[in-house]
Amino acid sequence: MEEQQTYTAFGGPQKIASGSRTAIIEALRAWVKERGEAGVLVFDDRTGKQIDLPLRDGAEAAVPAETRTGPGRPKLGVVSREVSLLPRHWEWLEDQPNGASAALRRLVDQARQAPENQAKQARQAAGQFLLAMAGNFAGYEEATRALYAGDMERLRALTADWPAEIRAHALALAESRG
Repeated sequence: MEEQQTYTAFGGPQKIASGSRTAIIEALRAWVKERGEAGVLVFDDRTGKQIDLPLRDGAEAAVPAETRTGPGRPKLGVVSREVSLLPRHWEWLEDQPNGASAALRRLVDQARQAPENQAKQARQAAGQFLLAMAGNFAGYEEATRALYAGDMERLRALTADWPAEIRAHALALAESRG
């Protein structure tokens, strides 16, 4: 089962909201109405990457390049790409139930759920977030070294003087497992 996608919005160092796409858009519309758009950033909690969301009724957000579709089944989110395998790999895939594509999807999903991959994805998401929100903070480089080394105790110590909500979100992303 797919987990629900969540997002987090910041206005400068202040966390505006965290939740579903709809919840974030509603919170941002209220924020912008009250304070204006300056300094508002929204992050995908799964990847830590900054995204654009529509703030006007009926407006559509810009679609990041990596999500644009070409050949495949665009309505299902399927993107056709080339995979190079040895003949023995193709033979094995052809013998799998539901065909090669289904077998590859199952293998990828199993690998994504492995604890070591989830930990790596969590660190990468936190790293993306920190780059955008804390790249100019004192101790940023050492903090990212601690993050990618998996040294959460050192990361907590190095970020102790950072704005509380930025620090808390970075740590939550780094410690997430899925």
